[in-house]
Amino acid sequence: MNSPFDRALLARRSWMEYDNGARWEMPVHRWREHSDAVDAMLLSHCRGTTLDVGCGPGRLTLALIARGVLALGIDTSEAAVRMTVQRGGRALMRDVFGPVPGEQHWKHVLLADGNLGIGGDPKRLLERVRRLLDTDGSVIVEVASPGTGMRSRMARIDSGPWFRWCDVGVDTVPRLAESAGMRLSWTVENAGRWFAGMEPKTPDSELPVPSGAVPAKQ
Repeated sequence: MNSPFDRALLARRSWMEYDNGARWEMPVHRWREHSDAVDAMLLSHCRGTTLDVGCGPGRLTLALIARGVLALGIDTSEAAVRMTVQRGGRALMRDVFGPVPGEQHWKHVLLADGNLGIGGDPKRLLERVRRLLDTDGSVIVEVASPGTGMRSRMARIDSGPWFRWCDVGVDTVPRLAESAGMRLSWTVENAGRWFAGMEPKTPDSELPVPSGAVPAKQ
């Protein structure tokens, strides 16, 4: 399994290029560092077993383990999994759309660093994630700022192979969650980064709104 993100994780600097010619420098240094205060705020919402999808070099997986949370990272990047394990984390090379350990038993699925864009179809990804969750589980995502919209397009990393990716703005998440059979429970902004929590749409699913977050309008 080859991943276009292998080259990004091994490079000093790396860019994602879109099919319209736009380029974005990826924060690879932050991904390789230890988790920061904003990450800590995000991870405080993970109160049980957590699957870190697209874990990268493992900064969030490691931080969760340090908090005493049972966490597993998965990534299609061999380099990412190797880095996570070498740093003391638990990670497997897996595609989220393929077989994943603990299916239907995860309390939280984490899609940080814009990983809701994996595969270019956020609705399909959320529908898949629903099948990974326990009945009272939640999805915690990091998304783009308001006004970004939902833009699915082809992208590549440093002139590598093209792949499908989607940028998802926080203001599109309520409609997206609804379309995937989920409900938006909260959103929060911290230091220019945007996060949201979602839960499967069932009559008895009432998760508490985290401190500092804005409850979603019903």
